[in-house]
Amino acid sequence: MKKINLTFVLLLFAVSVSVAQKNQRIAYIDMDYILQSIPQYIEAQNALDDKVAKWRSNLDKEARQIEVMKTDLANEKAILTQDLIEEREEDIQVKQDALRKLESLYFGPDGDMYILRKKLIQPIQDQVYNAVQTIASRKKYDFVFDKSSELVMLYSNKKHDISSLVLNLIKIDVKKQDKRDKIAAKKKLLANNELSDEAKKRAAKKEALKQKKLTEREAKLKAIEEKRQARLKAREEKRRLLREKKEALKKAKEEKKKQEENDNKD
Repeated sequence: MKKINLTFVLLLFAVSVSVAQKNQRIAYIDMDYILQSIPQYIEAQNALDDKVAKWRSNLDKEARQIEVMKTDLANEKAILTQDLIEEREEDIQVKQDALRKLESLYFGPDGDMYILRKKLIQPIQDQVYNAVQTIASRKKYDFVFDKSSELVMLYSNKKHDISSLVLNLIKIDVKKQDKRDKIAAKKKLLANNELSDEAKKRAAKKEALKQKKLTEREAKLKAIEEKRQARLKAREEKRRLLREKKEALKKAKEEKKKQEENDNKD
């Protein structure tokens, strides 16, 4: 009796689920298709790719410089004093630490790539999500899936694809936003034209202060670079003197040996 009751409950549950599913409205989108159809997304992605390529080029350049420094040290180690060896090893270590920091600055969890992606890409993705929510609310869909995600869709009926609806809604929103931006720019232009002389003076003073700070920063960086170049030059001069000294000692030793050989012959 209990077995019959259990079977009846399971059957009733299955029927209830089936009925509930029939009352649900489901749709899907193709996120890749939508994003690739938005010119602003293509521009943003290209801008991000260009930046990433530039950052990787900078990292590769620094890495090559470190390898050159290591090679030079290995080739010249025999003629360097221990102090000079340790000094150059320290320079290499400083360069390597700087390279790791730069890589983290570019590609770390809160690095430049994350910030730039958030600035360029995320607003467009948010726009798509907002459009999906609007259409789902209007059409009373219970679920909207993304066909291009990791969700495995073994079959999808085209009539449930609302990608075009989402894309059209985004285009309408873009046109509205462009119109709002033009109005805002026009108002800003009118407001700037109505600025008082005092306001213009303040703006000019602020810009002059900004340029002054920029100039001071550039001068500071230039001074640091000049000191670095002077240090490198002094180091190279010291190595040159060591090489000359070693060559002179070698030459003197050879002359002494030659003289001894001549004395022995006499």
